[in-house]
Amino acid sequence: MRDLTLILDAVKRGDTLAGEELLTAVYQELRQIAAAKMSMESPGHTLQPTALVHEAWSRIMVGAQPPGFACRAHFFAAAGEAMRRILIEGARRRATQKRGGGLTFEPMDGIDIPQETPSDEMLALNEALDELAREDPVAADLVKLRYFVGMTMTEAADALEIPLRTGERVWNYARAWLRRRIQTP
Repeated sequence: MRDLTLILDAVKRGDTLAGEELLTAVYQELRQIAAAKMSMESPGHTLQPTALVHEAWSRIMVGAQPPGFACRAHFFAAAGEAMRRILIEGARRRATQKRGGGLTFEPMDGIDIPQETPSDEMLALNEALDELAREDPVAADLVKLRYFVGMTMTEAADALEIPLRTGERVWNYARAWLRRRIQTP
């Protein structure tokens, strides 16, 4: 099998066989990322890690233009972002259904309803992350790479082309910023 960088270059040039070779080369790693993300979802989730990988793959690889990835980290960042969007869309669909999906509200006394579900947490994180991206795009990108792609700090700093120490400072800032936004009603 060729080096991943060479495969990505071939994909960028429009080589259709390189796309298949790329999937073979990265499938297991994408599956591990998807499994990690799915483990944070609520029980009974209908989407499985394999389906998440395939849906993310179709979003980043299927289109009129062949995708251009600068490096391995850039590819995994795109895959992680696609997975994040898929999970957010699912959380929004579940939230709509949970809130009645257009049905009328009738109060029910004596029934305990959980205050926050993993779907709610995912939506809150997504909204806060979008807000952080407007304020500090590098911090938001770092969170996406670390949280949604599962990169180490070193890998994420390399992908963003920032020094490791700067990445660590940005990570601490972003975590505190997000925690404050999510915990504030």
